[in-house]
Order: sequence, then structure tokens, then C-alpha cells
Amino acid sequence: MRGLTEANLKMLAGPRSYERGLGYLDAVSGVEVGDGWVTASVHGTERYEVELTLDGPGGLSGECACPYGMEGNFCKHLVALGLTVLAQRESLPRQRKAARDRAQDLDGWLSALSKDSLLALVREQIAEDRQLRRRLELRAASARGDLAAVRARIRDLLDISPFAQYGYVEYADARAYADQAGQVVSAIGALTGSGRADDAVTLAREAMKLLADAVESVDDSDGWLGQVGADLADAHLEACRAARPDPEELARWLVGHALGDVDDGLTDIDPLDYEEILGEEGMADLRRLTVEAWRGNRRGWAEKYLMERLAKAGGDVDAVIAVHAADLSPNGHTHLVIAHELDTARRPDEALRWAERGIQETRGTCDLAVIDTALVDYLCDRYAQADRLPDAVGLRRDHFGARRTLLAYQQLRAAARAADCWPAEREGALALLRADAEQQQHSRYGGPILIDALLDDKDTDAAWQAATETGAHDQQWLTLADLARAARPADALGVYRRLAEALTKQTGNAIYEQLTSLLLSIRDCHRRLGTQDEFTTYLTALRADQKRKRNLMRLLDQHGL
Repeated sequence: MRGLTEANLKMLAGPRSYERGLGYLDAVSGVEVGDGWVTASVHGTERYEVELTLDGPGGLSGECACPYGMEGNFCKHLVALGLTVLAQRESLPRQRKAARDRAQDLDGWLSALSKDSLLALVREQIAEDRQLRRRLELRAASARGDLAAVRARIRDLLDISPFAQYGYVEYADARAYADQAGQVVSAIGALTGSGRADDAVTLAREAMKLLADAVESVDDSDGWLGQVGADLADAHLEACRAARPDPEELARWLVGHALGDVDDGLTDIDPLDYEEILGEEGMADLRRLTVEAWRGNRRGWAEKYLMERLAKAGGDVDAVIAVHAADLSPNGHTHLVIAHELDTARRPDEALRWAERGIQETRGTCDLAVIDTALVDYLCDRYAQADRLPDAVGLRRDHFGARRTLLAYQQLRAAARAADCWPAEREGALALLRADAEQQQHSRYGGPILIDALLDDKDTDAAWQAATETGAHDQQWLTLADLARAARPADALGVYRRLAEALTKQTGNAIYEQLTSLLLSIRDCHRRLGTQDEFTTYLTALRADQKRKRNLMRLLDQHGL
């Protein structure tokens, strides 16, 4: 109980979930206290079952059936239950002792029952609980080694029909279906444990296919079937460890599974987990089959991934490069991936050649504007490290020429300054932007980019002149006015008045805040010009025109306008 404190609840949940949990105290119902646990239902968007473990190995912990809790988080519902328990802390020791006593009494009573009485009790429960009956039937079939019966029960457990309406299991029923499907894992584990590992391997694979078929007809938004699939994969691995299947057969199945024989996205099996089971012979078969599959479809995602996975595990960098080189992307991204692999392998000269090749081949196949900018960044960094500054400037210049953005301009400026040639490079870059602006004002390559570049250079006068000649976006004009207000209050005033006029025709609190900010700037301009009376007249007229906008009037009053 010492671990259950408000401080620990806040630490586990975080400030936000803790605060939200305070609003759910009245939503907690059905609290049941065990020896080391507390369960309850918490009614939120839906009713969620919640359990706190009070004295676990890691201290206080909890589980909740809500989506956030299912991701392993200590949610607001757990906070609400914890705070509810803390409100009853004086009675908790007595409740825990009562739970222990009940468990001991039940165990003592069951132990004292005769075999016939115990069987009668089990039969009674089986008759009342269909799920219990199914679990025990499956366990009995597994214990008998009745493969046909186990197979039939597995098919029943993975059948969506009892949960589906019009052939589809809705979200509300997905959890119940997943709970039933999870019994398959227990059955396969029982077969493995009873010395029938070969049968367990066979049934695990059949179950994977059945689950793959079922998942297409289930709303598994919370990932319940994903967990069943992961557990099935673990059960298959354990069965293989016990059964020691033929290495070539296992390798062939693993490759087929990885390449989509069971295309479910649920049973994600890593062939390398089977390395000890396969042995040297099986791993050789696995590699051979993988290479054959890849050569048959060098652009297939699954084939490439499996080939790369095995090559990396074997430390075969050249094989990894061959996989990527067989399907080079036109924007140079794959060349960059290869360069990083070679850097990791401490082969920097080859990495540099691949990066340069990526630039060259991109130039030859498509517009440099679509090149992977990370490749450009990588190569420029390598040039800088090698003191090849002119090469870095040339690459940045070409990239800016193809992709006229503020970022590309800034990167060219940084490279040119490092090479001590920025004035000349700047002149050429601005010439390109001016030419674009003259051809098409307000285009994505036109005036706005030119003005952004000049502003970024802190060249306010040139930016103002460019905006006057080529046009500018309102936000750029606002920035220009803010920068020029001290030296050119009359020019700035004209900008502010124009922007304010447009806002007076709009409504909304965000608009009112922008308008108020502009009015404060307008007032400052009149103060600098010594024309405060004109501002008073202007503001009086504006308030009269906008008087129906109560929130605006309130905001103006707050700012003394």
C-alpha cells in the first residue's frame, strides 16, 4: 500500500492525465479489492475495466482497457481508481485481509471436496460458461493428442460468425472475438508442452492463415488481434524449438511467410529468430532461397527487406549495397542510403563516390528540384570536411537554381560565406529571384521569395523597394512595416492602415486581436509623426463603424484604444 500515493499516481500518469483523472472520480463503480490488486469499472466515453496492482515487483502499476491504456500508459481512468482507493485508505488493510481470507477459504473448500463433488462443480460451471467449456474442451483434445479435434476447435475459435453482423465484426465486439481467438495460442502451447510439438507447428501455421483471413473482417482499431498474432508467432517459435523441424523445410516456410504467403501484418516473424533452430545448413538454405526470391523480383519490398536483413546480419555490406543498387530511386535517396551504409562500414571514399553519383544521375534523369535534399546536405558536409569549399558552393548554387526557396538561399549563403565568396554569389542569387519576380509577380518563385531573402539578409531598404516594385504578401508587408516604422513612420502607417481596413470587414476573436495590434502600431506611427489628433479622429470613426462587435470593443478598451 505504501506505493499508492498521490505523488506516485501523478508521476506514473504525468500532469495532464492526472488532472484529467480528477474529473472521473464520480465515474468509478464496482470497486473490488483483492489482496494485492483493486479492480473497478470507470465510465468515460465507454465503460472501461481497470485494475491497479498495489505491490507488484515494479511497485504500483495498472492496466486499463481504454485505447490509451492499451498502449501501456498509466491513464486517467487508473488515476481515478487510485484516488478513489486513497479516499478509503483506512479501510483498505481490512478489505485486503478479507480478500486473503476469502481466497484461503475457497482453496480450503475446494481441496476438501471429493473427486465426484469437484467434477460436479466443474460440470456445473461448464454448463453455465460457454467460454470455459471451450477452453477445457480444447485443453482435453490437446492432452489426448487428438489433432483432428484440436484443429476443429481452432477453426471454431477463429470463426467470426458468432460475433459478426453482415459478415463484419464491429469495434464493440472485436475485444470479445480477440479474447476467444487468443485461446488458440494456449492450445498450441499445450500441444508443445505435451510432447506434440510437430502438431503444434502445423496448427500454428494453419491458425496464422485463418487469422489473416479473419482480420480483414474485424474492426481491430485497438490492436487486439495484433497481440494474438504476435502471440501466435511466439507459439510457433517455441514449437519449432521443441520439434526441430527439417531445416530446409523450415527455411522455405520462413521465406514464404516473409514474402507474403500469410499477408496479414499480424504475425511478424523474423527469420533470424530461428537461427539456432536452423543451424548452419538451414541458414544456408534460408540465404539461398532469399537470394532466389530477390533475383526474381528485385523491386519487391518484401524481397528487398528480407535480403537486406540477412545481409546485414551476416555483415555483408556489399550484398546490402547490391540490394539497394538494384532499385535506385530517381531523386538520389537510395544513393544516400548506400553512402550511409558505406560510412558505417568505414569505407568513406566509396560513400562519397556514391553520393556524387546520386547527384550526377539525378541531373541526368530529372529536374534537380526534386532531388533528395538530404543527399545535397550530406555531400556538402563531406565537401566541407575535406576542405572542398568551392565544390560545396557549386552544389548549393545549382540546388538553389533549381529550387528557389528561402532555405536553399540560406544554405547557399552559409556555404559561400565559408568559402569567402558570398558577395558575388549573393548578386547572382538575387538576380535569379528578381528575374522570376519580373516574369510573374506573387508566384511561388517570385516577389515573396525575393523579399524573404532580402529580409533574411537584414537588407530592409532593398526589401521595401522590391516589395514596391514586385508586390508582396500581407505578412511580408507587415514585417517590412514593423522593421521600417522607426525610420519611415509615414510609409509604415500606409501599410498598417491598408491591412487594418481589410480586417474591419471580418469577424472572429483572432481577427480582433490582429486588428488591435495594428491599431497600436498605427498609434505609434502617428506619435512619431506628431499627428496624434489624426489618430484620434481615425479611431473614433473606426469604433463607431465597428461598435456592434462587442468583443472587439472590449479588446480595444483593454489596450486603451
